Amino acid sequence: MTPLFEGVGIALASLRASKGRAALTILGVAIGVMVVMIIASMISGINRSVSNLFEQIAPRTFLVWRFFQAGVTISDGSDETSPWRRNPPISEAEADRISALPSVRYVTRREESSARVDVAARALESVNVAGLSHQWIEVNGGDVYPGRSFTRMEDLANSRVAVINKKLEAQLFQGRDPIGQTIKIAGVPFEVIGVYTPPPSLFSGATPPFAGIPHGAFVKYVPYLKGWMRLAVAPATTVSQQQAMEEVSAALRSMRHLKPRQENTFSIITQDKLLDSWNQVTGVFFLVMIALSSIGLMVGGVGVVAIMMISVTERTREIGVRKALGATKSAILWQFLVEAATLTLVGGAIGMLVGGAVAWLLSRVTPIPAYVPVWSVVVALAASALTGIGFGLYPANRAARLDPVEALRYE
Repeated sequence: MTPLFEGVGIALASLRASKGRAALTILGVAIGVMVVMIIASMISGINRSVSNLFEQIAPRTFLVWRFFQAGVTISDGSDETSPWRRNPPISEAEADRISALPSVRYVTRREESSARVDVAARALESVNVAGLSHQWIEVNGGDVYPGRSFTRMEDLANSRVAVINKKLEAQLFQGRDPIGQTIKIAGVPFEVIGVYTPPPSLFSGATPPFAGIPHGAFVKYVPYLKGWMRLAVAPATTVSQQQAMEEVSAALRSMRHLKPRQENTFSIITQDKLLDSWNQVTGVFFLVMIALSSIGLMVGGVGVVAIMMISVTERTREIGVRKALGATKSAILWQFLVEAATLTLVGGAIGMLVGGAVAWLLSRVTPIPAYVPVWSVVVALAASALTGIGFGLYPANRAARLDPVEALRYE
């Protein structure tokens, strides 16, 4: 351990002796590590919030969609990049068949569109309007207060009743009681019967204006893009989620006349799949994080080369004396590599402390529940140390190869 402590001591002495040069090296590494810490803390906090949200809203419920593909999907309009065209839309008959299965407790339908919503002299364009089944609160979570959601009978009768969220209530009614008031959705009058509050999450404050109406009324009165009805299926209390999924899959395959070797022309998605999809999207941000932090580490690495080359030049006679006294090439190489790694580790530690402080501040003054995961600390310190070793290898190798006689003659 003596050579290690010697190298660290020499590196710290070099920091004190050449503060300006060392500061430039430390600054580049600190910025790279700080970027890693801040972005990792934000993404980890958002992922935790999304995971908690999924746990709150009917964790045994699974979804039946026309098509589902995890990650980012890019389509240019061609059949090759639009695989959903091969899948027929989910139909009302299929939804009714699924709801009749003994393993299923209920099935909710959901379709969405954007429509004009107005009351008296106030109007909002492109409000998110959803056609829903009466059990939608069980799937979405949250609460309807004041007022209530629509009943099963209102759902079956295609009643013109609506539940709005607080954002729409504030923009349309501006403090007046909305319950019992009439609003027009796509020009058709609907009675407001409740105000919806979603379950608390990171995205609660960013929810756009929303109105939920019975699915039949939505199909009858609101213009929408047909073919994208989504089902949420709740298994019976005595049945496992897997068993219910298998029975739903078998029923749909039978109705679509699929042969045993044919692939499903529909998608069954659990919340775990949705979470995996979300993680794939946030993985793109991790790639951006790596790219940004690499720039800072590269700047720090160039500084390491510069400061270590100067250090080798200034200590040429010292190297010659050490070699004359029996120091091996590996001992000289080790000394300079430890010195380079110490420089970058100091920068990494500073960046880690600043990044952690920024993450703490974000969690206090913004809705983002940022927290610093342990793995990011390990990665940040390892990356800074490896930067020092990688970029310090050339000057360390040059010092190790110096001829002792020539080094002793150096003035």
